[in-house]
Amino acid sequence: MLSSTHSLLTTIFLVLIVLLHPSNAQLSSTFYSSTCPNVSSIVRSVIQQALQSDSRIVASLTRLHFHDCFVNGCDGSVLLDQGGNITLSEKNATPNNNSARGFNVVDNIKTSVENSCPGVVSCADILALAAEASVSLAGGPTWNVLLGRRDGLIANQSGANSSIPTPFESLANISAKFAAVGLNTIDLVALSGAHTFGRAQCRFFNQRLFNFSGTGSPDPTLNATYLATLQQNCPQNGSGTTLNNLDPSSPDTFDNNYFKNLLNNRGLLQSDQELFSTNGSATISIVNNFATNQTAFFLAFAQSMINMGNISPLTGSQGEIRSDCKKVNGS
Repeated sequence: MLSSTHSLLTTIFLVLIVLLHPSNAQLSSTFYSSTCPNVSSIVRSVIQQALQSDSRIVASLTRLHFHDCFVNGCDGSVLLDQGGNITLSEKNATPNNNSARGFNVVDNIKTSVENSCPGVVSCADILALAAEASVSLAGGPTWNVLLGRRDGLIANQSGANSSIPTPFESLANISAKFAAVGLNTIDLVALSGAHTFGRAQCRFFNQRLFNFSGTGSPDPTLNATYLATLQQNCPQNGSGTTLNNLDPSSPDTFDNNYFKNLLNNRGLLQSDQELFSTNGSATISIVNNFATNQTAFFLAFAQSMINMGNISPLTGSQGEIRSDCKKVNGS
């Protein structure tokens, strides 16, 4: 009896310690409930407006959050233009240059939010909210976005070049980049499923089409019919910027067709197909599960987006609330 009472008291004591000393990264879905209660609907309505003329925007905004969080944590650093103290912008890093897009829509969201709640909502949180609204508007899952991030004061172009996974890397390399920010194999497969919508330029996969890894032949994991289509869209010596659907079966809908495509060797990027075609990989069974069970994919994706959104946020008095997402205050 004494020992059970003792263990109960110990448990209560530990719970109190956790409650009294929240971690620095204590984000909350109700962070703006009294200071900017309509922020989610403001973000969503601006994106809905942008969708009228740009079917890609929801994929582009989701990607911005990903590219933000993998460099210095989710701090809005990907949004900073070169100028003032920002000598090297992340926008000009290889993974982002002439590729990352949607910055104008982020600015429009920020303007609308500032009109309702000036000086309250960070650009980093706007990216997190925009990703959730984008996925939801495309038919994907919804989740309670955790909020309370503050905006970083620096950009890290070299970090963007080294930390963001690329379409050309081995699964082992990409897994290591996810592990470096605390994300596991389920997160890797689930978040890759964001390639269920959006486009990719030929230059991000044409190495698979004609001379894969110096073999003089196409990537053997590419379905022959799909290969012929892609070779037509992206001829040798053709334009590297021609756009291709990441998910040819339902290019603008957030669903589990991306994983079904992988089972049929119709992954567009090398980094996509590797999830299913790397012998002995732990990713194969996850791909199979998501391909046959969209609900399982949606649940995992929502949780992995929350996990990614928790990467090293600035909170409390760290950083600032930028008034213009493109530049540090006072610059």
